[in-house]
Amino acid sequence: MEFSDIFQSEAFRLYGIPILICLARITDVTIGTMRIIFLSKGMKYIAPLLGFVEICIWLTAITQVMSNLTHISNFFAYALGYSLGNFLGIFIEGKLAIGTVVVRIITKKDSNALAKRLRDEGYTVTLLDAEGNTGPVNVVFTLIKRANVQNILPIILNYNPNAVYSIEDVRHVSDQGMSASGNKHKGRVANFIRGLRK
Repeated sequence: MEFSDIFQSEAFRLYGIPILICLARITDVTIGTMRIIFLSKGMKYIAPLLGFVEICIWLTAITQVMSNLTHISNFFAYALGYSLGNFLGIFIEGKLAIGTVVVRIITKKDSNALAKRLRDEGYTVTLLDAEGNTGPVNVVFTLIKRANVQNILPIILNYNPNAVYSIEDVRHVSDQGMSASGNKHKGRVANFIRGLRK
């Protein structure tokens, strides 16, 4: 059997095309998820490039679906690829840990010891006195690379397991020195991504 005959065979139409559609959809949706995340982070140059690759793959996948409307397996492959692509895109972005976050810690305990520990680790810290529902509290703010979140959480919980903390994405930081806090804990791809943003 010649190689070209494989693509014309009924087995390829039943199994090969759905697998290829699924893989194409996984790839383009993964890229699309990453593109949206990069856009939300203000990375204006990498997002259009990913968009170009994404739409080329999508057109290939949708062409195969439209050309083989008689096989319902193609529709399931298309939907499965879409679902898996979303999951994979979010998983990859989580591993890359791109961007800057603000960590807000609210505690009833005196926060000077926590602030000192964070500063010793290389983070920039701001302390505020505030009033909670049951009395005075301390609020600690720090801007960190998202890749450093797993390094800072044990410090917070060791200081006060009952501390309330929140972590929020930051689109832009005017002081790049603050966003690069935690010199001991620089992210694996932070410098690469920062270069793409310029």
